[in-house]
Amino acid sequence: MGSYKDPNHGSDDVVENLVQRLRLYKPTPVSDETQFSVKRAAVLVCIFHGNNGDLRVILTKRSSSLSSHSGEVALPGGKQEETDIDDIQTALREAKEEIGLEPSLVSVVTVLEPIVTKHRMIVVPVVGILSDTKAFDPCPCADEVEAIFDAPLEMFLKDENRWAEEKEWKGEKYLLHYFDYEAENGKYLIWAFTAGVLIRVASIVYQRPPAFLELQPRFWDMAITGDIPKP
Repeated sequence: MGSYKDPNHGSDDVVENLVQRLRLYKPTPVSDETQFSVKRAAVLVCIFHGNNGDLRVILTKRSSSLSSHSGEVALPGGKQEETDIDDIQTALREAKEEIGLEPSLVSVVTVLEPIVTKHRMIVVPVVGILSDTKAFDPCPCADEVEAIFDAPLEMFLKDENRWAEEKEWKGEKYLLHYFDYEAENGKYLIWAFTAGVLIRVASIVYQRPPAFLELQPRFWDMAITGDIPKP
């Protein structure tokens, strides 16, 4: 991963501004009825200051041997375990297991609204900052991760190298967004849930909406409305 910023460069102001914006964000309260009604997972949106002065996010390409979402781009994360005390611990634990990122290197600044997938899984995005990039030595778990790369966060607000697919759920249309990205170690397609999370995070960080119609699926907000159907 060659995009990490040398900590000797002055990036304190950029990171501090980022932290302040995220800490000021107030997630919408979640319906109590959904707290333990379905399976739960968490993902880590880990942001750092890149060599070009931009803000970047760490992503993975899932192993092609996995039974679900094989070969897809994803944020580090996974299902909650009984020993996890909260969503933050889930996200940090999974990031360490998947990419070798020590929890002590990540400063968690906010937890966003839970998102409900079509398979009734509640997924919580945990946003953290990696300040000491020199201390992070990426180490992919061979069973789960095929590659680790990073991408500029702002790209998820731009209508460049992007296309969308119209879908329908219970009579309501929504869009799945696809972003093509070429990193130093290959070409990647960032789409669907992962793209949606990064659009949301980028909108908060840069304090502006995307330059395209977002039209997210209504079921994403079911943890807020309490409308998650019973199994």
